[in-house]
Amino acid sequence: MPTSLSARIVAFEALQDFIPLYPLYQLLFADHGLSAAQISTLFVIWSTTGFVLEVPSGAWADTYSRRKLLVLGALISGLGYAAWITLPSFAGFALGFVLWGTSSALISGTFEAFVYDELVARDRAGRYASLLGRARSASFLANLAATALATPLFALGGYTLAGVFSVLSCLVQAVVALTLPEAPPAEAAADDGSESTGAAFASYLAMLRSGVTEVLTGRTVRRAAGLVAVLMGFMAFDEYFPLLAREAGAATGVIPLLIAGTVAAQAIGGALAGAAYKLPEATFAIGLGVTAVLIAWGSLSRSAWGFIPIAVGYGVMQLVIVVSEARLQDSITGPARATITSVSGFFSEVFAIAVFAGFALGSLWFSMAILVAALTVPVLLTAFVVPLALPSPVNSVSAEATET
Repeated sequence: MPTSLSARIVAFEALQDFIPLYPLYQLLFADHGLSAAQISTLFVIWSTTGFVLEVPSGAWADTYSRRKLLVLGALISGLGYAAWITLPSFAGFALGFVLWGTSSALISGTFEAFVYDELVARDRAGRYASLLGRARSASFLANLAATALATPLFALGGYTLAGVFSVLSCLVQAVVALTLPEAPPAEAAADDGSESTGAAFASYLAMLRSGVTEVLTGRTVRRAAGLVAVLMGFMAFDEYFPLLAREAGAATGVIPLLIAGTVAAQAIGGALAGAAYKLPEATFAIGLGVTAVLIAWGSLSRSAWGFIPIAVGYGVMQLVIVVSEARLQDSITGPARATITSVSGFFSEVFAIAVFAGFALGSLWFSMAILVAALTVPVLLTAFVVPLALPSPVNSVSAEATET
């Protein structure tokens, strides 16, 4: 078990993506008779669950134990993957997505706020971008390992064996979460054991109101939260990469290896985020524009080789996302950090639902290559917004090497 705080943070994030089912579940659905429209409907159910619970769970994280919510989120995601392999039908897949969406809502804003506040408590706030980048890179490397593992697991035991390994990863993640300390806001909430249910609910509502108010009234926070929401919404791309690969003629056992390239590129992008934190805003705008061109080029090539430019573009986009998330955290001044992060997550789910609905409708007339390429148009348009929406870097941020 990792001993330092930063090592445990990285391990928790990595285990969240050590899921061998990730490169296979779209194929699992298709092999059980679901059409592209039905699969997109499942994605809509997933995102709808997330956006309904995102903001309430953020406020809960600001008034309750963040560590306990991280444990609960890990366990619920494991139940979701178990539902897929034990109930392989549209209803079972939908149940799995509801559980996964619930888990994502519990973990997303909670994790970022936990990390930032723990670093602040140790006078290490300047390490946030680097630590978050390391954690995200570790998650992609774990995803890469799981993606590579998916091929032999599928060969040995099909989707079931890949699902069993995915559930086990969630259980280990829950154990790691149990070893984490409590972030300061969680400790304050936990110390008041005599607080009545009514007072606790009032505290919850006050925190919810505080977070939403800061987003609505603070221009910098509002723009940064909106930018992060849109960028995270673009991550809906990868839900269709396996179907894109199959359309290009790749065999099921080879598809995880193609997806591995996009995951590796994301790991590199996340790892470079700390060093890129202080680059001018225009640099990230250019990078996002390049991302749009590369992904469109790769998808329209209708070849397995097209995953090379797709991977490079996805890696650049991941770097922009991590830097945007870090600058959002640095721009927050109030106590409702998890709530504000979850507000951003809420709108990212709204955007993702629009993407999934567009794919569901578009699949009736267009190929997967055309649909993926079409999604790069809003990516390109967002590049023009980056210089206005991305907050300036905090001058006090420094590269601290001290281990937490």
